[in-house]
Amino acid sequence: MARIYRDEDYRPRPNRRGSRPRTKTRPRHESAVEGLVTAVDRGRYRVVLADDSGGFPSSDPQGGDGPQSVTAVRASHLRKDAVVPGDIVKIVGDTSGAQGSLARLVDITERRTLLRRSADDIDPAERVIVANVEALGIVTATADPEPSYGLIDRAMTAALDAGITPLLIVTKTDLAPADDIVERFRASGVEIVLSGLSADGTPSVAEVYERLRGRMSVLVGHSGVGKSTLMNALVPDAKRAVGVVNDVTGRGRHTSSSAICLPLDGGGWLVDTPGVRSFGLAHVDRDSLLAAFPELTEATLECPRGCLHQADSPGCRLDDWVAAGKAGPGGVSRLESLRRLLANTV
Repeated sequence: MARIYRDEDYRPRPNRRGSRPRTKTRPRHESAVEGLVTAVDRGRYRVVLADDSGGFPSSDPQGGDGPQSVTAVRASHLRKDAVVPGDIVKIVGDTSGAQGSLARLVDITERRTLLRRSADDIDPAERVIVANVEALGIVTATADPEPSYGLIDRAMTAALDAGITPLLIVTKTDLAPADDIVERFRASGVEIVLSGLSADGTPSVAEVYERLRGRMSVLVGHSGVGKSTLMNALVPDAKRAVGVVNDVTGRGRHTSSSAICLPLDGGGWLVDTPGVRSFGLAHVDRDSLLAAFPELTEATLECPRGCLHQADSPGCRLDDWVAAGKAGPGGVSRLESLRRLLANTV
């Protein structure tokens, strides 16, 4: 006989959701080991483990083919944080590096430097390129494609704003002289290194290598300027794809699809980035913009208070300064570039 239930027989099921007290206390991960992020690919991070001295070796101390590395994924509490090549992180779990193993990335240590850009000068969304680099190699060609002075000025500004030393690397000097480039940036304070093809068809990179050795560095530049060729010469095992320049548009084709950090012989690490079309500076304020043009900064001290430093700004001293040759032979073009950048700041 079926039982007949009455209202008083009803017993509500206890609400177990949220019954467990929440806590903001996270695990300390005392056993976590430090590592250097060298590549990012669809949510997977290639991490080189620190050695006993706390450094990141460019060769395997056990005599293998390279430093010990593991593949890791981000912990859930880091899902909104950008992790980029150059980041020094802490990982737990399986750090054996065996095929198929997967560690967990649980912390990003404090960054010494952070190179950023935005899509344009008014886009508030920042795009992190690389972390903890000491030098930024801005790669430009003398021809095929023609130099993009705007990109060079922008990359220099972003580097100086981040506390990174800029280095202008001029490639394809065998196709055209670098005189115009050298003249334009002679008074800027940036070091300029020339690299062309030697007699056997390989790029001459000895001077570039000397300036990057022992440091964490990154290369940026338009597609087609020879970044991947330079990378392959500096790191013979890099095997970065090399492209050509489109005869119609004069632009290079993207051959590097992702940033990758590779070890330099003799110490140091070098990050190769995909070719960039734009380098927005929405995160850089006006004072930092002015500081990136040291050959013009002194003149602004004589400008009226609140001067916008444009051609029609009353009392602006920049034009007289450049006309007197105090900004060097490239003063005219550098002033035009500065004014374009200032006009785009919010």
